[in-house]
Amino acid sequence: MLDKLCTGIEALMAFGLGMMVLLVFGNVVLRYGFNSGITLTEEVSRWLFIWGTFLGAVVALREHGHLGVDMVVSKLPPAGKKICLVASHFLMLFIVGLLFKGGLDQTRLNWNVTAPTSGMSMAVIHIPAIVFSVLAAIILLFDLWKICTGQLSDDELVMVHESEEALQLKQVLADAHHPTRSAS
Repeated sequence: MLDKLCTGIEALMAFGLGMMVLLVFGNVVLRYGFNSGITLTEEVSRWLFIWGTFLGAVVALREHGHLGVDMVVSKLPPAGKKICLVASHFLMLFIVGLLFKGGLDQTRLNWNVTAPTSGMSMAVIHIPAIVFSVLAAIILLFDLWKICTGQLSDDELVMVHESEEALQLKQVLADAHHPTRSAS
């Protein structure tokens, strides 16, 4: 179910990105080509960018695509990896809780404040923090459940992975030290 949700979010983000490109490009053409423009495009593009950032963070969290350092954790035994992973998930849940509270407070404060161009509520800018917080908490709790019930292999206990470039460099160096391995 979370995978389907993330697929839907990715489609929504692609649509939002396309809309941003069309709005900004159209406004540039109107401004420089016809000495006019649509004032609403800047505001809507900003809102789409904010929503895209928070929704993208949900997808990255689900795919464990955020940056991280595994230098120490990868050297620990499985029990140590599990303890670190559980601790990091509790820390992330705490931070997501703070973000939820902050987003909720800002949404309440700005509910009656209107945007200068569209006249829409400025709460639109702060609602993505609430949406992200709820979805991130669900993902983190699901991952925490998998950790605590032993549904993860030892390799999956380190949820941060090296970049593709680092893996390619390791492969090149390994092939350079063992030329017979690259021939097979």
